[in-house]
Amino acid sequence: MSGFDEREKAQEAKFAHDAQLQFKAEARRNKLLALWAADLMSHVNPDAYVGEVIASDFEEAGDDDVFRKVKADLVAADQKVSDEDLRAKMNEFMASAREQVLSEV
Repeated sequence: MSGFDEREKAQEAKFAHDAQLQFKAEARRNKLLALWAADLMSHVNPDAYVGEVIASDFEEAGDDDVFRKVKADLVAADQKVSDEDLRAKMNEFMASAREQVLSEV
């Protein structure tokens, strides 16, 4: 195998590894966000709500599907959380989730 082929395979492996870590971090962020929102809403079954939020992330690419789900649920529960505060919470939980996932590797 040539040096070029080896570098190509190494790059492919790194890309796959990075994508897997990103997926895990997003799932962890969604869990943390759902637990936070469930607490605000005094949700009867926070674990079930975690599943709902994680499932909502598969509707479309990006974070907007999770944002809309949690925002709509907060509004329905009469919780006053601004869009900016919710986005900030999502960013905060993403940073925490990345740290957690990387510490597990």
